[in-house]
Amino acid sequence: MNRTTLSLIAAATALAAVTGFAALTAPDTGGTAAAQTLARLPVERTSQLCPAPSVSDVAETTYTSITPAGTADAGTEGSAELTESVVTLVDAADDKAKNGTDAAGTKKDPAKDKPFVSLKEPGKPVSVEASGAEAPALVGTATGRFAPGWTTQQTTTVSVGDARGVLGLSCTAPDTDFWFPGTSTERSRQDYVHLTNPDDTAAVADIELYGKDGAVKSEVGEGIPVPARSSVPVLLSTLTTVAEADVTVHVTTRSGRVGAAVRVADSAGGSDWLAAAADPASRLVLPGIPADATDVRLVAFATGSDDADLKVQLAGADGTITPAGSESLHIKSQMTATLELADITKGQAGSLILTPAEGGRAAPVVAALRVVRGKGDKREIAFIPATAPIASRSTVADNRAKGSTLSLTAPGATAKVKVTASAGTGGGEPAEKTYTVKGGTTLAVTPPVPGGLKGSYALTVEPEPGGGPVHAARTLALPEDGVPMFTVQTLPDDRGTVSVPKAREDLSILDDRG
Repeated sequence: MNRTTLSLIAAATALAAVTGFAALTAPDTGGTAAAQTLARLPVERTSQLCPAPSVSDVAETTYTSITPAGTADAGTEGSAELTESVVTLVDAADDKAKNGTDAAGTKKDPAKDKPFVSLKEPGKPVSVEASGAEAPALVGTATGRFAPGWTTQQTTTVSVGDARGVLGLSCTAPDTDFWFPGTSTERSRQDYVHLTNPDDTAAVADIELYGKDGAVKSEVGEGIPVPARSSVPVLLSTLTTVAEADVTVHVTTRSGRVGAAVRVADSAGGSDWLAAAADPASRLVLPGIPADATDVRLVAFATGSDDADLKVQLAGADGTITPAGSESLHIKSQMTATLELADITKGQAGSLILTPAEGGRAAPVVAALRVVRGKGDKREIAFIPATAPIASRSTVADNRAKGSTLSLTAPGATAKVKVTASAGTGGGEPAEKTYTVKGGTTLAVTPPVPGGLKGSYALTVEPEPGGGPVHAARTLALPEDGVPMFTVQTLPDDRGTVSVPKAREDLSILDDRG
């Protein structure tokens, strides 16, 4: 036995003593199927980012956070906390930033701040309120038993002004690539891309704009610095001199990672958050168009080198139909296209399904809907980005005793879905109900409400095994002074578990045959 073999064995012995060494081995042909199956284990750490909610002095914001109960093998330790982030104000015209200030220009040191939101137990939501333009951007981390499915909802109500309305957003996870079809650089719109960095090192982001004729010229959307543990709002109209009614925004990072969301204010009435759309695909589902929508506009962008031809269908309560006059949409490569759908739902809640048109190219696209409720000066807007199906579980927080509607869409086969209402932020007993969603339909329901509810609560949606894919969205309606103010949040999978290869101890890798 040579010196190399002895050194390897010594190292392996020490590693086994410290970590319980297990070597990953390629499955051999004689192995059992069970030995080759990937295990699903709960995640041990996750991050969330909540952008600064409003610049209005009359804004009222509620942050509601929860980790669903009942995640197996999640352990007994851990925490979930959100702390205030520095807001860095960027002026794209002169590329200068006011670093280290909040929205009011006050110096802040988030590292010394106490947690703004902190969970005590999984299954029990916590709610914190803030008023005015000083409501903070938040960055946070959950570990251990609090990590799987951790969700925070940020709901803001602005009662007066051009930006009046309800703005709702499920706080985002950090990433390096985001698509936002449905933005605008017109004078009637004030669209801010909020970039939030959760890490201790700076990130650098690029913002690309695409209109009906392709890329919108901009020389100041490149290399935007996002300082450590900071949030940077960027007004889209300062990135270009071109006024476009419908723009697709692409956010990428050159270094680091960020959370991204777009805050929209429309002087014609209403405001809301536009969350990132699902990854580019040739088949998309946009769930949860309210039954009383008075105007719906589809905005889509072909991300690849090929044009896309889409078949447009509406999945309603009784089945899937092709809307007359809006049967298809042609999208040129690297261009934004729109389709006016008017009051497509005709009094029944529905979801839009986009698939490759017969004989058309199956090119990847991203898409979102701008939805209007009400008319004239009594109108309000919200956005519904395309969303992926729920693979295992999804949770949405801040549901109220009245005003919450859950939309479940099964674009293919029939599915069964278990919906669990958590305890309330101020008390109440969890409730549960199972729904059957027929293939090709959208089921819009008033979700279960906890018994003896006090405060708001969370909904956890879990498709049962064996059924078709399910896409979901929650509408929260908070009408005020005759304005049907509302917001819609889609429910992508919470990614609370990850696939882990099975491993076994195998010291044969230390065999020195050379």
